[in-house]
Amino acid sequence: MTSRERSVIDNFHNLYYAGPDGEGPIFGRTFWMNVPCLKCPLDLWIYQEIIFEARPELIIETGTHFGGSALFLAHVLDIIGRGEVVTIDTVEKPGRPVHPRIRYVEGSSIDPDLIGSILDGRPPAERRLLILDSDHSKAHVLAELNLLARRVNVGGYVIVEDTNINGHPAYPSFGDGPFEAVETFLRQSSDFALDRSKEKFLMTFNPCGYLKRIA
Repeated sequence: MTSRERSVIDNFHNLYYAGPDGEGPIFGRTFWMNVPCLKCPLDLWIYQEIIFEARPELIIETGTHFGGSALFLAHVLDIIGRGEVVTIDTVEKPGRPVHPRIRYVEGSSIDPDLIGSILDGRPPAERRLLILDSDHSKAHVLAELNLLARRVNVGGYVIVEDTNINGHPAYPSFGDGPFEAVETFLRQSSDFALDRSKEKFLMTFNPCGYLKRIA
């Protein structure tokens, strides 16, 4: 990729992230079936490709918010005819969408006891997809990775969201966050590799955030 191409992508990314003419972030005005879904649609397209490829029996999402992304994931699972979504948040919000494949869990995504209660009795060999979108501090995301990534089997994916912040290329004043957590995690673990093919649309909120378990 040339420096000019990189500049075009970064400039569009920042425009998309912040919104033009002071209108505010576009992701804050994005909906799935009229439920707020704070995602980039290009990433959601990649999510459905991963789900079709990996065919997970369990998707664990951290950071539920209004439940729009959980509903999107449940609808994709409806299409492939298998799987459920367990979505974790520290805050309970009335009015989240109800779907037979969605289970809402209140608590911390770095609480070992909570994670143990979710996975207790489930087959260790089941296919799983992990999507991290809760507290974006480096310490929290790294704790999530250290606790949860090993629960994903070979061939499965961990998606670390919003690695674009702290100047990658958006929101440069944020401080160390998901991107830096991924860097540290990958230095400590040889079981995962970046799958840059999942960034093929060029615009992604998750640069270097698509991790595939390889061992």
